[in-house]
Amino acid sequence: MKKGLFAQLPFSSRFCFNKSGTFHLFSRDPLHFMSDFRCLSTNLVSNGTSPHKLWFEFDNVNGPDDALSIYNMMIKMKPLPGVRRFNSLLSRIVKLKQYSVALSIFNDISNLGVPVNIYILNMVVNCYCSSHRVDFGLSVLGAFFKLGYIPDESTFSPLLKGLFLENRIAEAQQLFRKIVREGLCEVGNFIFGVVVDGLCKAGNTAMAIQLLRVMEKGSCRPGTHHYSTVIDSLCKDGMVDAAMKLFYEMPQKGINRNVVTYSVLIHGLSTLSRWKEVKTLWKEMIDCNIFPNVITFSIVIDALCKEGLVDKAHDVLNVMIQKNHVPNVLTYGALMDGYCLQGRVDEAREIFDSMPGRGIIPSTISYGILINGYFKKMKIDEAMHLFREIPLKGLEPSVGIYNTVLQGLFGMHKCSSVLQIFDEMQAAGHKHDFHTYCILLDGLCGNGLVEQALSLLNEIEKKGLHLHIQYYTIVMDGLCKAQKLDTARALFVDLPSKGLEPNVITYSTMINGCCEKGQLEEAKDILLKMEQRRCLLDGVTYNIIFRGILKSGEFDEATKFLDIMVGRGFSPDGATATLLCSLLQKKELNLNLLNMIEKCAPST
Repeated sequence: MKKGLFAQLPFSSRFCFNKSGTFHLFSRDPLHFMSDFRCLSTNLVSNGTSPHKLWFEFDNVNGPDDALSIYNMMIKMKPLPGVRRFNSLLSRIVKLKQYSVALSIFNDISNLGVPVNIYILNMVVNCYCSSHRVDFGLSVLGAFFKLGYIPDESTFSPLLKGLFLENRIAEAQQLFRKIVREGLCEVGNFIFGVVVDGLCKAGNTAMAIQLLRVMEKGSCRPGTHHYSTVIDSLCKDGMVDAAMKLFYEMPQKGINRNVVTYSVLIHGLSTLSRWKEVKTLWKEMIDCNIFPNVITFSIVIDALCKEGLVDKAHDVLNVMIQKNHVPNVLTYGALMDGYCLQGRVDEAREIFDSMPGRGIIPSTISYGILINGYFKKMKIDEAMHLFREIPLKGLEPSVGIYNTVLQGLFGMHKCSSVLQIFDEMQAAGHKHDFHTYCILLDGLCGNGLVEQALSLLNEIEKKGLHLHIQYYTIVMDGLCKAQKLDTARALFVDLPSKGLEPNVITYSTMINGCCEKGQLEEAKDILLKMEQRRCLLDGVTYNIIFRGILKSGEFDEATKFLDIMVGRGFSPDGATATLLCSLLQKKELNLNLLNMIEKCAPST
């Protein structure tokens, strides 16, 4: 079993056991763990706290300093407290999401000879996986067998969650199949929930539904949470009718629906402006004695704002307050975002400034919304002033905030300022995420710095970071627009060797690049490969090919292609219609052009 499970894992840590059999982890983890933890914590002892009261004060640990203070007192006691006491402290630290602190304490108690049990090992796995270091979490599995423990559901759940979190979907699926097939642990509702959630977030809702059906046939039946997760995912995919079918299936199978189930479906319907059905569902929910909560109201407010009905959203906020529901930071954030979307950033600022007076402290999300609003109004000074205010308010700028600032600066062609913020982001210890790299690559290409974008892509490859097809698609698009089709083609051809499969956007990008260079035959070859690999064409791809054929002057072929395109449910877009009109003005009267324009005209 060990060979099959661990032989191919990229071990990044070494384990050793001292004479007493205790476990110690030497890590090359870039989380910058403290090398001499006890020495660092010596100056953090709480005043006037009796060691005998320690066992009752773990719930009072509210941050790293509290944790270090209590830990320092514990290790000064003779004899040392039992492993259960350290379990309690570590558990509290993990609940606070202070993963690096928990891992440092774990290293230290191992050095002190405190025996390590399965409970602590599971926490170590969870800490690594929650810190986006799932490879380290996987490597800890070896310690289970060295110490005679068998990994259980609490071990494998964070590993699966970590793999999904790092977008390593195939590996997560492979591990889950191995767990089930080889019976590595009992597979219960929680582990199924992790996989269902991971598949949905990865956009593989169809497979999540299949998993629901498998669960229904087995001993571990799906519950409200599993159904709500899938319904939410279907709604986010725009498949609201399928979501409603699943929703009404629940009571038939004896599965209760709760406020979360109703809320996610209301969100899906309101996103599509199906307000009549929202009202029906709202009434049905109340008739079932399930009452809307702050999240439900916030969902409706958010949907109204995104539809441009910010004043109506404000009316819903007033109703919400009348019903004694206290708006939270997300509710106000949705309203702020609504005003920003309409360019009414000053009114968004008024809401932002009013929040503390209502007992609500603006979060980093609140700051991000307003910063983004200022950038879109080209108010760079206000945006940067707000960004610099974040740490002064005791908040830490998140990766999302940095991404917003990077994108805003790129949009205003402040590339030198982007480099400064990027350096600050690295100095603050923030790990760049998928969106960071997309913003950097897109921003460099958009500002004519395609060679720098290519260099960054090479750097991502050399660092061994998880590659994503979107990185390459962005750079290929930039290269095509910079008239560097040969370089873009080389990247495209090399994708399979990197284990990447082109998607519809990638194919469309290359087809468009070929069409713009007048290389229509190559564009057709790429289209053929696309169909052979069963990558479905979308409206964008059809319009790109159609415009390419039109520009080549092959009007007979364009007429045939238009018939195929319309027959498959796709219509010419604005750019295509403009091109047709332009060609009609330039060319002599051409019946094919007239017929195509007639087909493009909306039916009355």
